[in-house]
Amino acid sequence: MGTGHEHGAKSRSARALLLTLGLTATYTVAEVIGGLLTGSLALLADAGHMLSDTGSLAVALGAIWLAKRPATPARSFGFKRAEILAAVFNGVTLVAISIWIFIEAAQRLSDPPVVLGGWMLGIAIGGLLINLAGALILARGDRGSLNVQAALRHVVADVLGSLGVIAAAIVILLTGWVYADPLISVLIGILVAASSWGVLRESVSILLEATPKGIDAEQVQAKIESVAGVSNVHDLHIWTITSGFPALAAHVLVERGEDCHAKRRELERLLENVYEIDHTTLQVDHVNQELLQIDA
Repeated sequence: MGTGHEHGAKSRSARALLLTLGLTATYTVAEVIGGLLTGSLALLADAGHMLSDTGSLAVALGAIWLAKRPATPARSFGFKRAEILAAVFNGVTLVAISIWIFIEAAQRLSDPPVVLGGWMLGIAIGGLLINLAGALILARGDRGSLNVQAALRHVVADVLGSLGVIAAAIVILLTGWVYADPLISVLIGILVAASSWGVLRESVSILLEATPKGIDAEQVQAKIESVAGVSNVHDLHIWTITSGFPALAAHVLVERGEDCHAKRRELERLLENVYEIDHTTLQVDHVNQELLQIDA
C-alpha cells in the first residue's frame, strides 16, 4: 500500500509539473517579446525567471521519470537521488538569474531607457494570471516532494515578481518615473535569490546525508536504548535517500538471553511508528559477542 501511495503521489507530481511547464513555457515567450518591445527590464527579469522555471520544470519531470526506473545491483536505490539533483539545479539557476538581474539593473539605473508602460502593464497582468494558475496546480501536487516544492517556490516568486512589474508599470504610467523599472527589477532579483536559499539548503543537506529535518539523532538513540533488553546503540546513521524516504542504520547490543531477531523486529516497529522510518538496517548482537569480536 505504501508503494502504491508513492507511485500515486509521483504521478500527481508529474501531471502538475507537466501542466505548469506548458503554461510557463508559453508565456515566457510572450514576456521576452514584450520586454524587448517595451524596453522594460522588469519584464525581462520576470521573463528570465520564468525561463529558468521552464528549464527547471523540464528537469524536474525528467528526475521523476528517472526515479521510477528500477534498482539494479550497481544502483541499489535506482535513480531516486535524481530528484534532489534537480532541486539543486533549480536553486543554482535562481542564483544565476538574480546575479544577471542585479548587473542589468545597475546599468539601467545609470542610463534608464524609455519604457512603454501601457504594454508593460498588460503583459505583466497576463503573467500574473499564468503564474497564479501554475502555483495553484503545484500546490495540489505532492507536498512531500522536494522537487515539487522547489518548482512551487519558483512559481510563487514569479507571482510576486509579476506584482512588482505591475506596480512599476502603474508608476511609469502615472508619473513617467522610468527609474521604477530597474528599481523593481532589483527587488525581483532579491526575491529570486531569497527563494533559492531554502531549496539549496535542504537539497545540499540531503546530498551530504545529514539527519533529516525534524529528527533528532540523539533522541532516537536514547529512545532505542530505553527499550528493555537493549544495552547500547552505536554507529547510528540517519539520512534521507530522497524526499519522504528516510533511512537508518545502527549497531545494537542487547543483554544476554535476549532474542536478537525478536528485538530487531521490535525496534523496527518502534522506529516506524514513532519516527516514520521504515527503511532500517539494524545489526543486533549480544553484549558478550561484541566484546569477543573486539578482543579478536
